[in-house]
Amino acid sequence: MSERPLNDDNNDGNGDTESGEPGETDQFAEMVEAETTRDPDLAVIEAGSRTLRTQSGPPQGDVPTRPEDPEVDRALREVEAELAGRWGETKLDPSLVRMEALMDILGQPQRSYPSIHITGTNGKTSTARMIEALLAAFDLRTGRYTSPHVQSVTERISLDGAPISAERFIETYRDIEPYVRMVDEREDYRLSFFEVLTGMAFAAFADAPVDVAVVEVGMGGTWDATNVVDGTVAVITPIALDHTDRLGETPGDIATEKSGIIKPDATVVLAQQPVDAAQVVLKRSVEVDATVAREGMEYGVTGREVAVGGQLLTLRGLGGEYPEVFLPLYGAHQAHNAAVALAAVEAFFGIGSQHARTLDIDTVRRAFASVSSPGRLEVVRSSPTVVLDAAHNPAGARAAAEGVTEAFGFSRLVGVVGTSADKDVRGLLEAFEPIFAEIVVTRNSTPRAMDVDELAGLAVEVFGAERVQVEPRLDDALEAAITLAEEEGEYSGAGVLVTGSVITVGEARLLLGRG
Repeated sequence: MSERPLNDDNNDGNGDTESGEPGETDQFAEMVEAETTRDPDLAVIEAGSRTLRTQSGPPQGDVPTRPEDPEVDRALREVEAELAGRWGETKLDPSLVRMEALMDILGQPQRSYPSIHITGTNGKTSTARMIEALLAAFDLRTGRYTSPHVQSVTERISLDGAPISAERFIETYRDIEPYVRMVDEREDYRLSFFEVLTGMAFAAFADAPVDVAVVEVGMGGTWDATNVVDGTVAVITPIALDHTDRLGETPGDIATEKSGIIKPDATVVLAQQPVDAAQVVLKRSVEVDATVAREGMEYGVTGREVAVGGQLLTLRGLGGEYPEVFLPLYGAHQAHNAAVALAAVEAFFGIGSQHARTLDIDTVRRAFASVSSPGRLEVVRSSPTVVLDAAHNPAGARAAAEGVTEAFGFSRLVGVVGTSADKDVRGLLEAFEPIFAEIVVTRNSTPRAMDVDELAGLAVEVFGAERVQVEPRLDDALEAAITLAEEEGEYSGAGVLVTGSVITVGEARLLLGRG
């Protein structure tokens, strides 16, 4: 492993920093003290696991638009239609048989590069983007696979920090299509939409070739199509209740599925978790002899200030302190995602197990300053300010509500909400109720969208009839919300938050001229 990313400055070689910053040791001691108030049963499990602690930026990827060339657009639509003809992402067969067969016939492309594998309930895509930015800043060629997409299916597969072109997406699909058909003919069920896309990503990364892949699971972990990779680093972002019909009804049950991505001898970067979820992950780590780095113990956020356009962070990594890191994203949850991303990249470079030094601080700062995450408290219009956030479950909604309150300080906030029918919609609405003066309920264009009248009924129960407006079309809902925000006048400080679904946010983004 190259020594270039490491920095000996302000370090005595034993993992103890000597930066001279006042209160640094006390801050981290407080963080550890706060974390150790957890359930004492965790100590039994942790005693059996090893824990990890030290003894110019990449291009910004945004959301791609439709191809300008009519022939390319036509070819892309053909591929999209063929993919859409397969099982959708909500219809699942919990098995890796088809995916393993596809990898075998393609020559195991996912084993031609190391991978950082990411699961969890919320924050996966933002964390993946941060990891990608950090790796690229240290001159590694990256591939990133995330889901779902905001506007274009091509954005799920990124190379060097940007979505692959429509032409390359089409070419990759056509290259593996004969092998996909071979697997379809052999198995009881055809490969699903997500399985084919996953195969495309792994093939594209091998063809590039990339130095490292950053791979986000689609759902769960154990039987997710991405779990054919051997992640040298397994990242588990915060676990909360979502997809309970498939993953389980408690954080611990869900953690059982998600911890399936932890491979023997891997390093696990574990975000702050509910106690039962943490117990499951640590138990799995013991079973496969994985090394664990826990947020709040081995790494974390030690300082955070709201700044213009984002926030200024002090992060404690596995190798030491990283002060004055600007992150152009809003909300405490994004600060925690940044800490997880930093620890994951440190672990990838062997910090904590092989090295006791920090990454180069200027490179880290440059990388974080370049991060974007479309649809995550993203400002897309001013006068009035319109913010998009893809929160689609109660935990995500609470994080978004806290983030928008902290960062914007709106005098009055109007919500535009369109959700999927299979989510905890009441919980999501309840999370937003304290911050929305009024809510405009609507729906996106997909069959998964909740019926607008049903959504309105729930909204009336949570907000009261006088605060609810119904607009079945998303464009009308946006216009209505902007009009409501403008009623207070140009300088009133009113705003609009569009949320409830990644799909709703993607369609709103298009309607508002972003892509």
